[in-house]
Amino acid sequence: MSGKSALIVGATGQTGQYLLKELLASSHYSRVGEYGRRLTDLQTLSAGKEKLEQKQVDFEKLGESGMKDGKWDVVFITLGTTKKNAGSAEAFEKIDREYVLNAAREAKSSDPAHEQRLLYCSSGGANSRSPFLYPKSKGLTEEGLASLGYSDTIIFRPGMLAGTQRPESRPLESAAATLTGFIGRFTDSIEIKVADLGKAMGIAGHLGSANLPSEAKSTKENLAGKEVTVIGNAGALALARSNK
Repeated sequence: MSGKSALIVGATGQTGQYLLKELLASSHYSRVGEYGRRLTDLQTLSAGKEKLEQKQVDFEKLGESGMKDGKWDVVFITLGTTKKNAGSAEAFEKIDREYVLNAAREAKSSDPAHEQRLLYCSSGGANSRSPFLYPKSKGLTEEGLASLGYSDTIIFRPGMLAGTQRPESRPLESAAATLTGFIGRFTDSIEIKVADLGKAMGIAGHLGSANLPSEAKSTKENLAGKEVTVIGNAGALALARSNK
């Protein structure tokens, strides 16, 4: 695939906003679709605006979104939330898992000859058997995405996200960020800036699992009976620095 078309769901989020800019600036992508409940203000973008297609969608009615009509070569999903922002555990799971799976399902081409790549921003520690809400939801989402049968599925499992810009104050999160920032000076496994994560996802999207460099430290995992590629925090950092 060259001059790929890319769809991003979750482009207004902390990681998604950087991924969108990466896709628009990259010569590897000739067409970029942004589908979401909220859309990026065009005035905040510089390079590549001419190849951007935006569409506001209702996640409760994704069947009416027309995602499938885009025939996207690469599908990026950076959609997510927190229990606090969602308001309840049930609402969190709806956004964090149900919306993600429905979007990936809707974006999948009905043409079996069309090879599509799916990239998802998960989280370190994702585990469908975890007793805790967040890692369990991420783990179940990963398994659900794997079962959809994309030609190539790449899952990013970052550590603590740094460089976020949130409107609300989060004292505990700020304290944790200070600690992980200090530890991150000695290891690449703990923390990653959202700008670097967005860049790494964009690079992996055009390279694909088969062409990832060794520094990405990618591994193969069997989820729901399907093989997927997993990139951890250190690999994502190295990939962002590679400028592939």
